[in-house]
Amino acid sequence: MQSYITVKGQIVIPASLRRKYGIKAGTKILIYDDEERIILKPVTDEFYSKLRGSLKDNKALKALMADRALEKEE
Repeated sequence: MQSYITVKGQIVIPASLRRKYGIKAGTKILIYDDEERIILKPVTDEFYSKLRGSLKDNKALKALMADRALEKEE
């Protein structure tokens, strides 16, 4: 698929992709620079559902809490 950038820097996402990924007017899009390409990731309800529970039993939360405790002591 191919699209073009407008004078204002906007891009049209083809309707088939908008339907496939649940992109509607007002949907937020995360934009990543991967050095060789630009990645667009829609922030939809499905996006949040996939994140739910992703930090459960993860050491990242414990590390964050430990860092915050150290900051409070300083």
